Amino acid sequence: MNRVRPLPLAAAIGLGAITPSFASFSSAADSPGNNVTAASDFRPPQVTALALGRASGGTPGFIKQGGGYFVYANVTADTGNPASGTAAVTATATNFTAAATAVPLVAGAYSAGGVSYTYRSAALTADATLAQGAKPFTVIATDKALNSASLAGSATVDNTAPAGADVQTANAGTNGLAEAGDSLTLIFGEPIEPGSILAGWAGAPTSVVVRINDNGLVGLPLGNDSVQIWNAANSTLLPLGTVDLGRSDYVAGLLGGNVRFGASGTSSTMSISGNALTIVLGTYNATPIIDPARTTAGGTGTATWALAATPYDRAENPMSTATATESGVADREF
Repeated sequence: MNRVRPLPLAAAIGLGAITPSFASFSSAADSPGNNVTAASDFRPPQVTALALGRASGGTPGFIKQGGGYFVYANVTADTGNPASGTAAVTATATNFTAAATAVPLVAGAYSAGGVSYTYRSAALTADATLAQGAKPFTVIATDKALNSASLAGSATVDNTAPAGADVQTANAGTNGLAEAGDSLTLIFGEPIEPGSILAGWAGAPTSVVVRINDNGLVGLPLGNDSVQIWNAANSTLLPLGTVDLGRSDYVAGLLGGNVRFGASGTSSTMSISGNALTIVLGTYNATPIIDPARTTAGGTGTATWALAATPYDRAENPMSTATATESGVADREF
């Protein structure tokens, strides 16, 4: 008869210790909360905004053939779970530069037209010959898991020089007498880049000084009176050309010279809206005896505007210097 011998105490304790541990491990393996899995990143970073702007700054969205430009973009962070990270942001701008395929954009803090961007290309040069009109470009963001997303935009090629279209005055008091509140409006054929007229200016009302020049001598009407616009310090002539008022009796004196509006007291102001630049006259100022005096024009005339070449349009085409003539019937200015 075989007898079953009891296990040694140490062995019994060992089995007792192993069995519950194994059961516990088996249970943990069946629990979904303890599973270890590898999550894939299926979500690309997103391009939320983009722009094409001149390398010299100013209003984005316009370029001329042969001009320099940057491509800008805003890109949101990769939102994969877990995120693999943004690998590259590139631009395709072959409609402006034939070789501009997959142009890399570099992360940083940039600005164009007063808008902030987080990516920008190196400076690019538009092809020497481009047809005018709106043309598309694209920015693509790719993460390290090779997910990508894109956003398309457009910019306009403009190769045409801007020109003056009209010149008008408006009266706030006595017709024919230049005084505070009267205005002079210079109308261009297309919008002009404000910063090309006054450095750092974006077009909002800014202080200037208006000079009306007496082109006579010893009281003789040797030429028509004219208007020029100077900076707020009355030290630098702004590149807005000269407006011939069509008559010689808006100011008069023995030695010629000029009268000022806005050099002291209330400033004259200058602002741009669309194609029109408007100057509103401020306080009248003239030094007795030395300067001529303003007078009320005795009849009507037609103003003409001789433009300067310095201002340029949004694509940086310089101004045509062809003279613009006041439209409508002959009248008294101011």
